[in-house]
Amino acid sequence: MKVGTFELMKTAGRARRGQFQTAHGLVQTPVFMNVGTAGAIKGAVDAFDLKELGCQVELSNTYHLHVRPGDAVVRQMGGLHRFMRWDGPMLTDSGGFQVFSLASLRKIKEEGVTFHSHVDGRVIFMGPEESMRIQSNLGSDIAMAFDECIENPSPYDYVYESIARTTRWLERCKAELARLNALPGTVNPQQLLFGINQGGTFDDLRVKHMQEIAALDLPGYAIGGLAVGESTETMYHILDVVLPHAPEGKPRYLMGVGTPSNIIEGVARGIDFFDCVMPTRNARHGHLYTWDGVMNINNAKYQTDERPIEEGCSCPTCRRFSRAYVRHLMKSGEMLSQRLTVMHNLWFYNHLMEKIREALENDCFEEFRAQYSERLSKRI
Repeated sequence: MKVGTFELMKTAGRARRGQFQTAHGLVQTPVFMNVGTAGAIKGAVDAFDLKELGCQVELSNTYHLHVRPGDAVVRQMGGLHRFMRWDGPMLTDSGGFQVFSLASLRKIKEEGVTFHSHVDGRVIFMGPEESMRIQSNLGSDIAMAFDECIENPSPYDYVYESIARTTRWLERCKAELARLNALPGTVNPQQLLFGINQGGTFDDLRVKHMQEIAALDLPGYAIGGLAVGESTETMYHILDVVLPHAPEGKPRYLMGVGTPSNIIEGVARGIDFFDCVMPTRNARHGHLYTWDGVMNINNAKYQTDERPIEEGCSCPTCRRFSRAYVRHLMKSGEMLSQRLTVMHNLWFYNHLMEKIREALENDCFEEFRAQYSERLSKRI
């Protein structure tokens, strides 16, 4: 398959089973991308661990790597794949979300955004061209467009102006990435650009923006600006409204989502790509995902429990250690507790996606959804 090709293999209602070709391999969808913000998974998990945990796509953060160690340094080291020793598909976000969430002082203009680094306070300017240059230096397979991340809720008139600016920025991203990919010495000349749909919680603006960006014929499309405080029902409603207007022959990525239940419901509505810090962040606080729901390993009842986190689980943690030992490490503040819990949760998420793909292939996705969508959100 040619790089950038998305093949739709099977559908079940609006749910889709497909595959997407990148320069570093074929991605089986639906897929959950494992978040390695600064080129590493929080919890002392490296690229070789990710392979063992069933990760298909690693996701890193443009803004954080631009600030430290600097994208020029990563480029000098041969790009992020070589730097962190990950040889599979990789996505980098545009830095837009961090600019709007971390920077307390920022000024938005047509050219881009001026803001202060959250690390040392220095002034940074980032616009579409800068974001593309940084991501080109990192050499990811999928580069996300630079967009404006608005607050929910925002006034209608502001959102209207914002999506128009985001579309103009997307056109500039497309032109700049094409220029960079054609240069000699580019880290990954087959880097692909995904556009991002915005529009807050306004149905008409979401549809209008998706129609505008779909006309640019990009390799993939993301739904941004959700899972930022609105209700789950609102998020699902926006997906129901906007996805019929997303190109059918291109992958669809729901950014920053979510719980296992959110993922199953997102797949049911036609989403192909997901990412979220939830499995790793929750793991570091002892909240662990199982096929019966979410367990808190800190609970006293696990103090002398010799069973693994989940019986029948083949993750490295469950194969080797007991609930009692993992709880002891957590209570003692040992770094190993984070490594073991994060590995379990990432294994669970990656194998959840595998089960979803199998259910789609075997024409039993609706039965799978009925059995697990609510169940996986339960507190044990």
